Amino acid sequence: MTKPLHELTIHEALAGMRRGDFTSLMLTQALLDRIAAVDGRIQAYLTVTAEQARVQAVAADRRRAAGEDAPLLGVPLAIKDVLSTAGVRTTCGSRILDNYNPPYTATAVARLEAAGMVMLGKTNTDEFAMGSSTENSGYFTTHNPWDTDRVPGGSSGGSGAVVAAQMALAALGTDTGGSVRLPASFCGIVGLKPSYGRISRYGLIAYGSSLDQVGILAKDVRDAALLLQVMAGHDPYDSTSLPAETPDYLAALDGDIAGLRIGLPQEYFVAGMQPAVEHAVRAAVAELERLGATVTPINLPNTDKALPVYYLVATAEASANLARFDGIRYGYSAGASAMMENIRATRGEGFGAEVKRRIMLGAYALSAGYYDAYYLKAQQVRTLIKQDFERAFAQVDVIACPVAPTTAFRIGEKADDPLAMYLSDVLTVTLNLAGMCGVSVPCGFDEAGLPIGLQLMGPHLGEATLLRAAHAYERATTWHRYWAEV
Repeated sequence: MTKPLHELTIHEALAGMRRGDFTSLMLTQALLDRIAAVDGRIQAYLTVTAEQARVQAVAADRRRAAGEDAPLLGVPLAIKDVLSTAGVRTTCGSRILDNYNPPYTATAVARLEAAGMVMLGKTNTDEFAMGSSTENSGYFTTHNPWDTDRVPGGSSGGSGAVVAAQMALAALGTDTGGSVRLPASFCGIVGLKPSYGRISRYGLIAYGSSLDQVGILAKDVRDAALLLQVMAGHDPYDSTSLPAETPDYLAALDGDIAGLRIGLPQEYFVAGMQPAVEHAVRAAVAELERLGATVTPINLPNTDKALPVYYLVATAEASANLARFDGIRYGYSAGASAMMENIRATRGEGFGAEVKRRIMLGAYALSAGYYDAYYLKAQQVRTLIKQDFERAFAQVDVIACPVAPTTAFRIGEKADDPLAMYLSDVLTVTLNLAGMCGVSVPCGFDEAGLPIGLQLMGPHLGEATLLRAAHAYERATTWHRYWAEV
C-alpha cells in the first residue's frame, strides 16, 4: 500500500521524486494540507510560509526537470524559530522579537537551502530556547501528538511535534541542555545533537554560547545522517566552527556493530526513574548486545554535579547574550521617552517569567563577590565532567542511557516548580557541558502508550560511530514505525 505523501521519510520522498512518482509541489501541498488539518490541535508552528514553500517547490521541480539534482531537492522541512531566516519572522518564541525579520540567514539553514530544501515554516520554542516543555513560549504551548494533554518536551518542542505529527519530513532544532533529545524522546522520533563545533552556529540567536548546538529532529536515523551531511563543516562566519573533515555519514550507517564497546553508566539510572523507562532502555541495550556489541558498566562520577553546573554556566551566558535586547535597535520597544526607562519597560514587558529568572540567576553568578564562588567554580567542575567522559571513551565507543527519567508529563504539571522542570534535563545536560554528541532513538512505550527514547552518546566528533550504532538498533526493531494518531 502506498503511503500518503506526508508520511514519507526524506529518503523515500527523494526516491519518489527522482522516479517521477510525484513532484515537490505535490509533496509540499500535501504537507501544507496536513498542517491545516492538524496544527490547530498541536500548535507547533509559529509561522507557516505557505506561499514561499510553493515557490521553492516549483523551482525545485524545474531544476529536476532540467536534469539537476541535489541532496534535498524539493524536500519540505521546518526550522526552529531561533534560527535566523532572511525576510521571515524570527521570534525566538518571545514577544520581544514579535515582528523581527532578520536581514540574513543562519548558515545551517542556508546550507539546507543550497541543497534544495523547501521551507514550510518556523516552529514554536520555549522563549529563547529556555525550557524543557515549550510551555515557556511567549505565544502558546505546543501539544504532544501522542497525547495532547502532555508536553512535547523542549525547547525544540515545536520541531519535535511537527515531525511526530507528520507536518514536516524533518525539522531543525537546537540543543543547549537536551533541547533536541528531550522532544525526540517525548515524541517518539530521532533527535541528533552533534558535537560542539560540528555545525555552524552563525545566525543561531544565542542562549548559552558555549553550549548551544544546532540539531536535527527526523523520522529515522538515515534522514538525520543526511541532514547532518548537508550542514556539517567549517564556517568562517563562526569562530567556534571546527575546520575538521566531514565524514561520509550515510556510508557509515551500513556497517555492523560487532565488537562495538558500549558503556552503561550507573549514575544515569537515577532514583525515582519511571520503571517503564528503565526497562525499555535496558532492553534496548540487550538488543545492541545481541547484535554483537559488548556492554561494560562504567562510571561518570561527577554526573551529580552536572545540573547545578549547567544552570550556572547557561544562565551566566544568557544574561550576557540577552543584554542586546533593549528596545533600541530591533524588536519590541515600550516606547518610553527616556532611554533607560524605555530599556527597563521593554525588557519588563517583552521578556517572559522564565527568561527573567534565568537572566537574574546569571547576572547574580557573574556579579562582584560571587563570580569566583559560582561561575568560576562551575567552569572548574565542568572540566571534571568533560574529563569523566574522556576517560570513559578511552574504554568504550558509545555510552547508552535514558534521555529522561520519565515519559512526557502533563501540561502545567511542573509549571509552578522550576526545580522540578530543571530536573527534566538531568540526563542530557552533561553532553552539552562536555561538547560531545548524542542521539535519541525510539525504544518503546510506557503503560500509557507514551514514547520512550534510548540515548546514545559519542565522543567529540564521533557522530559516524554514534549513527552506525543508532541505525543498527533501528533496523533491528520496529519502534520507529509507530506514529501518533492525530
